[in-house]
Amino acid sequence: MSFANLASYIATAPLKSGTTPIAILLIEDLVEVNSTIRHHAKLGFERVIVLGPEEMKISPELASQIDRITYDTHQQGALETAVNTIIEAAPARWIYYGYNAEYLFYPFCESRNIVELTRFVTEERRKSILTYVVDLYADDLSASPNGVSVSRAHLDKSGYYAHSRSRDNQTMERQLDMFGGLRWRFEEHIAKDRRKIDRIGLFYAEKGLKLRQDHTFNVEEYNTYSSPWHHSVTATICSFRVAKSLKTNPGPSEQIDSFAWMNSQKFNWHSRQLLDLGLMESGQWF
Repeated sequence: MSFANLASYIATAPLKSGTTPIAILLIEDLVEVNSTIRHHAKLGFERVIVLGPEEMKISPELASQIDRITYDTHQQGALETAVNTIIEAAPARWIYYGYNAEYLFYPFCESRNIVELTRFVTEERRKSILTYVVDLYADDLSASPNGVSVSRAHLDKSGYYAHSRSRDNQTMERQLDMFGGLRWRFEEHIAKDRRKIDRIGLFYAEKGLKLRQDHTFNVEEYNTYSSPWHHSVTATICSFRVAKSLKTNPGPSEQIDSFAWMNSQKFNWHSRQLLDLGLMESGQWF
């Protein structure tokens, strides 16, 4: 179904019934829109909510699987506004959020759907899943000048690190600021407050919960990477977003002729690779 704006979508109360997870996809440009929708629909989300410009072209076979909303994704606070509005309209639901040309992977996602994952995490008394945003990029920028190539996607196999997170001069328990990928290797082109690669991309919506601008929530336990008593499942968002930005912005684009380096590895689009590289973990998930 299509809606003229977010308010008209919420007014129809489509999220009041049902308990299975939903996905929110913000479409910033027209790159890999259909592949993004297709990937998340296959994971088993009950609803895939797609917010973006009117000129989005959605493949006919996908159109019936989504709720399409015309939305300015470049307005100030576009992400937080959309996510927080939907949190209010869909309490007691697991929600994923991401952008076009971003793809959620979790352990064993090839054989286990999103309902199984969130049910398990709920039984573990967790209400959020930490997601690492791992940069994808084309290895040949002469063939893919915007930095995006699904068939020849690469990622960094090393170069990731984390610092303990502090807020108001207080160390936050079980919270980390994480770095790596293109944001680390080309940090001179990335604003300081946009260099982190951690995101609470999958969470349980409840009354009063708010997403903040830095991809954290106003309830601090949501921002933790693990339970106090054992390791928890983490997931990965494989994203072309930084590659696109670096190659479509004239400043850095002129200075970057390749993203490939000695620690590049071809991405095989399988969760096993991400597990083997330590870019997510299964915790007690089996």
